Amino acid sequence: MTDYPLLLSLHAILAILLCVAIITDLRSRIIDDWLTGTVALLALLMWIAVGMAPWPDMAMQAGIGLAVFGFFTIIFILNQMGGGDVKLIAALALWFPLPTLMLMLIHMSIIGFVLTLGFWIHHKRSGAEGQPETPYGVAIALAALWSIYERYLNHFA
Repeated sequence: MTDYPLLLSLHAILAILLCVAIITDLRSRIIDDWLTGTVALLALLMWIAVGMAPWPDMAMQAGIGLAVFGFFTIIFILNQMGGGDVKLIAALALWFPLPTLMLMLIHMSIIGFVLTLGFWIHHKRSGAEGQPETPYGVAIALAALWSIYERYLNHFA
């Protein structure tokens, strides 16, 4: 049985943490470990709030999080994404069921493309040296916020 007040509170806390991630990633291109750790630990409370059974529900959600971490670690190794971004995606994978997670990753990709294009254009126009750095944590956090929005505010989806 779902504890709706607790679930709503946890989603509100997650939304605040995602806003903090956006701000810190824009300012310093860093997503702190305490933030991603908190997101991951709060997911455990969310599992309890929605009444997930330890087996197979919690185990499956943890496995999805581990698979997401593994996939994006490869992208990190290829130097295409920062470590904080990988940890944030993996922590968020603990929050969302697989269909919602897949939609979040699609939204993340679209937002990330637009964000990267904007930073690239700004970088070229300003005449800066080297490659532009895109704060991809912004795209990750916005996509997760969109997924939370869908749950509570979009009753037509």
